[in-house]
Amino acid sequence: MKYSQIFTKTDKNAKQYDSVNATLLIKGGFIDQTMSGVYTFLPLGNRILRKIENIVREEMDKIGVEILMPGLSPKEAWINTGRLEEVDNLFKVSGANELSRRFNSAEYILNPTHEEIVTPLAKKFRRSYKDFPFALYQIQTKYRNEARPKSGLLRGREFIMKDLYSFHTSIEDFREYYEKVKQSYWNIFEKLGIKQDTVLAAASGGTFTTEFSHEFQTKCDNGEDLIFQVPSTKEAFNREVASSKAPEVPQDSEMKKIEYKNEPGVIGVEDLCRVFNIEANQSVKTLIFETDSKEQPVVIVALRGDYDINEIKLMKIISCTKIRLASDEVVKRVTGAKIGYAGIVNLQEGVPVYLDDAIEPLINFECGGNRTDYHILNVNWGRDVEKPKKFYDIKIAKEGDLFCETNEVYDTFKASEVGNIFPLFDKFTKVLKYTFIDKDGSEKPILMGCYGLGITRVLGVLVEKCHDENGIVWPYAVAPFHIQLLHIGDDGYKRAKELERELETNGFEVLWDDRDDISAGEKFVDADLIGCPFRIVVSDRTLSQESVEVKKRNESESSLVALSDLIPFLKV
Repeated sequence: MKYSQIFTKTDKNAKQYDSVNATLLIKGGFIDQTMSGVYTFLPLGNRILRKIENIVREEMDKIGVEILMPGLSPKEAWINTGRLEEVDNLFKVSGANELSRRFNSAEYILNPTHEEIVTPLAKKFRRSYKDFPFALYQIQTKYRNEARPKSGLLRGREFIMKDLYSFHTSIEDFREYYEKVKQSYWNIFEKLGIKQDTVLAAASGGTFTTEFSHEFQTKCDNGEDLIFQVPSTKEAFNREVASSKAPEVPQDSEMKKIEYKNEPGVIGVEDLCRVFNIEANQSVKTLIFETDSKEQPVVIVALRGDYDINEIKLMKIISCTKIRLASDEVVKRVTGAKIGYAGIVNLQEGVPVYLDDAIEPLINFECGGNRTDYHILNVNWGRDVEKPKKFYDIKIAKEGDLFCETNEVYDTFKASEVGNIFPLFDKFTKVLKYTFIDKDGSEKPILMGCYGLGITRVLGVLVEKCHDENGIVWPYAVAPFHIQLLHIGDDGYKRAKELERELETNGFEVLWDDRDDISAGEKFVDADLIGCPFRIVVSDRTLSQESVEVKKRNESESSLVALSDLIPFLKV
């Protein structure tokens, strides 16, 4: 294909965005930003999307059947599953003006996910035990009302995703299929060239399951996730579920006299440390939560001042699905003080208390006084507050923390999620009354799994990983073209025209920069920015030697290759 025919051009003066992928893809003419979190995929970018989709399809067709579900769904579908008021990124669609609403005033949902559609669909066609297991997948545009789209293609309001849904009559069958999907994903990432830098990390199952789900996380300097990996076993965890043991901090050898301090308005850990001249790891912050648990509607939680609460861990411990910081009224009732002065000394009986294990070894620590404007210094276990029989891991892990089971310090690295797999079990089949008919004629529950892979996100991650100071360095399998062909001089033009046909006949995709109104130097800069795996230069000088200049994009030096040897050279 001639460069003059691809509609768009590079824009080397485009602004710097908040991510490498947005900056380089826009400068290289792959995408154009329509608005925050929404992009047009231009010819070069669209070619890459199609290649990623085809790699994904090749593996998904081995384990599922492709369908295409609608982008719109009726609100009733989300009401039926109870998720209309639960999912925090739903877009509502209705007529944009009075003229449109005059014809149809109904409201719809722009689907961010498709459980509400695929489950009733499966129910229509598969009911007998003989029909199971089966799996359906699609590659489709999704819509999510992200509060702050960022990082280019890594977090947008509109994106392309592959989602696969599987249906099973037994837990054993589900788990067997789950492993098949894992392998399929590894095959995909190997073909994309990122398998060696991708790990399978345990993550939260969200509201779908109390078990872990799994994320495929690709190491990436600009990644939005922090992954914790056990050095000895290579087990990996998303920060949200990583078990965490705090490293020891120095402690006093003897207990000091307890002190009650009246300091109005001092409530944040940073202010406390400054006013009382203590380290954050010698303070204990106490939080009050309201939950959806009938047995424990209110709980008290305390952890070391240099840590934050991990709500996912806390919910698993309490066995609840929702928590929120307590209201002013509840805090006042439980502690007797305004928000900001809760502590673990002289707590109200009858309210469950969960203490993080990082505060167990503390001596002479600070906490709130359960009295407005008051704090307590030099609090100690046994003397001032009864030491509980059990402490919990309820903190968000930090770099330097230890893996609880082996006391190894975690290896940590930034990464971007490129896929996820998780069990739905009967969350949707139960509420939508989808059962199968067993051999004996009885109705039995159906289990589901869900497996996502972000097509546009993968494209963004590839750019984040595969670039240098000059532009993008595409892996061969997804490059917009295999070869960027450049000519210099009249004889170079004529031979380039012939060479383009010859290369394409041998199966190579060629982008011929046929422009004559720019210098060779500008063409070289554009070639580096676009990032095709090979750059071939045909010039009067090289033709005098019956050769062309060939440079691999991931190498700094070029080679002079005889025309007779060119095809074998490129196929190595």
